[in-house]
Amino acid sequence: MTGIPDSITAGTTLSLPITLTAYPADDWSLTLILRGAGSIDLSATPDGNTHRFAADASTTSEWPAGNYWYSLRASRGADVHEIDSGTLTVRPDIANRHEGYDGRVHAERVLEAIEAVIEGRATKDQDSYRINNRELRRTSIDQLLKLRHRYRLEVQQLRAKRKGRNTLGRPVLARFGRV
Repeated sequence: MTGIPDSITAGTTLSLPITLTAYPADDWSLTLILRGAGSIDLSATPDGNTHRFAADASTTSEWPAGNYWYSLRASRGADVHEIDSGTLTVRPDIANRHEGYDGRVHAERVLEAIEAVIEGRATKDQDSYRINNRELRRTSIDQLLKLRHRYRLEVQQLRAKRKGRNTLGRPVLARFGRV
């Protein structure tokens, strides 16, 4: 609605212009309130007709990574209006991560684990066995393949979203003409 991004990366410069015709920058102040892993308040500066939120890399590097709820508010004196609200993620500053950092999301880690189990199961022929009244049952290959398919789709959608691509799958082209 207003151009608030889904995510911000800590340790990088933030420059977020927002133009609101109902709340012109010369007459209204704009504040972005973030609450979640930390508490962040940003005030916009007027830039012509545009409100501009800005934070340099040294400022954003201090922001705790995590999920935040935001409220975008326009104010003029005692008059305050919430323009937009929602959620966004502050991604960690990779420059501050230690060696061995794993930036994969849950779906990517689970997919790798499922594929490792499938690969390891290729050499085992029993689905269950019993030793001294203790029984071990393995997840069936069919179930593992279904899980792998589900997580592969989720990972593909996440990767497409990161690159700004269509997350609904491949495009279907249609031609309309005379019959």
